[in-house]
Amino acid sequence: MIDTERFIQDLQELRQIGAYKGGVHRPTYGADDMQSRRWLMDRMRECGLEPSIDGIGNVLGKHPGPGRKLLVGSHIESQNQAGWLDGALGVMAGVALARAGLPVDVVACADEEGHFMSFPGSKSLLGILTEEEIDAARNRYTGQPLREALAAAGLAGVPRPALDAARYKGFFELHIEQGTQLEGAGLRAAVVTGIVAIWQWRIEIVGMQDHAGGTTMAERRDAGLTAVRLLAAIDAEFPRHVGERTTWTCGRIALDPGAASIIPGRAEVLFQFRDIEVATLERLEGVLRRLIPESNRRERCHATLHAMSLSKPALCDHVMQECLAASAEANAPGLWRHMASGAGHDAQYMARIMPAAMLFTPSIGGISHHWAEDTKIEDLELGVRILHDAAAQFLNR
Repeated sequence: MIDTERFIQDLQELRQIGAYKGGVHRPTYGADDMQSRRWLMDRMRECGLEPSIDGIGNVLGKHPGPGRKLLVGSHIESQNQAGWLDGALGVMAGVALARAGLPVDVVACADEEGHFMSFPGSKSLLGILTEEEIDAARNRYTGQPLREALAAAGLAGVPRPALDAARYKGFFELHIEQGTQLEGAGLRAAVVTGIVAIWQWRIEIVGMQDHAGGTTMAERRDAGLTAVRLLAAIDAEFPRHVGERTTWTCGRIALDPGAASIIPGRAEVLFQFRDIEVATLERLEGVLRRLIPESNRRERCHATLHAMSLSKPALCDHVMQECLAASAEANAPGLWRHMASGAGHDAQYMARIMPAAMLFTPSIGGISHHWAEDTKIEDLELGVRILHDAAAQFLNR
């Protein structure tokens, strides 16, 4: 039997490490993040797993018995001043399954939240993270080199072994929805059909830095205004080319030099769009590549488009979905659905080397990446029961 009381207790204990208002602040490789990894390794030992931490910060608790295992987990670092369940829910669900006696390994993948780079922990476990990528990575908030952060965390020179995919029958990840679809429909769980790809871009706009008072409006080459007009054009055109659950976001506009009385001579825009269909992603890329030269013909500032990362969508394993669906119907009849994930997850990388599937629990108000993120305790307990029963079914197939 799954011990839901201990499961909630573990989540609440982990919540105290780096506590911030109603959530947590555990940026990757910071003191609180490393304390949480040591705490997790202690919990793994208590339920019979053999824990280790590798040179990028992944924590892996291995089941000591023979035979093929399930891999269960997520991540435990957080966005800045963010929620207590994002990632932590999936890791502690893995510990709960191990405590219940299932043959599982539990993993907490490092920096899923991308403080330094995109999914370095998962990439390292797959053996596709290069030393050159580690050398080049910097903290996106502070500029600290990743190598420096690893050294400060005591991880310099620690090996980074890849997972043995042959050891595993599949990967399960329990996660909060981070949206309103479940709550809005009065549902309590979702079997994830697939995970969207995220295509990220940097748009560089070059104008002319000049005096805000002495330069007439007719003379100006204002990179900031060009950026705003370009983003407005994108926002107007994209709806004609999207899919049912396509999203697009401008996450950052940086103006240089960024002073009140100086016309910005340069602007940098970070822009992304997400979808589960490659054809839709390619169609949106075509729109973006058309709008950039159109802007250059209209404006007195020149825009250049740079691709940052073009990930691939990951479809969840059909058999694992069947097990999750059967368990959801048994535990919450009529109160669950199938849905795609609009966010990226470690599961999309695990799906490259083994069958993978995800289960969502509702998010109150759809809030995530914020300290007010929350889920009802009864929904957390239901989620881990569904996951446990589905994992047991899948192991017996």
